[in-house]
Amino acid sequence: MSFDLSKISSQKVKAIPGGETVEMQSFWKDQNVAIIFFRRWGCMFCRLWAKELGEIYPILKKNNIRLVGIGIEEAGSKEFVDGKYFNGDLFYAEDKSIYQTLEFKRFNLVSIITSLFWKQSREAIVKGKSLGLGGDLKGDWVQTGGALLVGPGGRLIKYFTQTGPSDHLPNSDILKLFDLENEYKADTMANKKRDGTECSTEQTS
Repeated sequence: MSFDLSKISSQKVKAIPGGETVEMQSFWKDQNVAIIFFRRWGCMFCRLWAKELGEIYPILKKNNIRLVGIGIEEAGSKEFVDGKYFNGDLFYAEDKSIYQTLEFKRFNLVSIITSLFWKQSREAIVKGKSLGLGGDLKGDWVQTGGALLVGPGGRLIKYFTQTGPSDHLPNSDILKLFDLENEYKADTMANKKRDGTECSTEQTS
């Protein structure tokens, strides 16, 4: 899939904390950037993805690749920051329509509950519980997110949209897309499959 970055280049996000407002295009003006669009700050799946990204953050930083996390709203961001789930720079959308422009899908009550029983979701729940990540229902819990990997000057490298609440762009793929696949260590960095020997649907998304 592809996406026209000009559609969101002038849209603004606010820094967490601090509230400084910046345009999206400032992220890719002069460097590579991995931008993760989280569903909700209180989503356990999002906290897990954020934690997993921490495993490759030193590699990204060493290679001058900025890691940015964006949320659809400010609600719940303090708990996310206090939990130290994410190593990069955090922002929230000044206008929620940015998620619509990016064509990130929205669930309804039935489909979001059904998605918790998917194999990928069950594996993520097990891993999230093992890490004590927790979660809450603050904010827009039927929204999905995605990711943009962008090169200097706005060269789109990867446009990723979630098909479900626990869907994620694997660390191995991110490094490979930035030509850093040799830096990936399968034994210490999160693989596409999130390991788990038991399944549970007790946690919410």
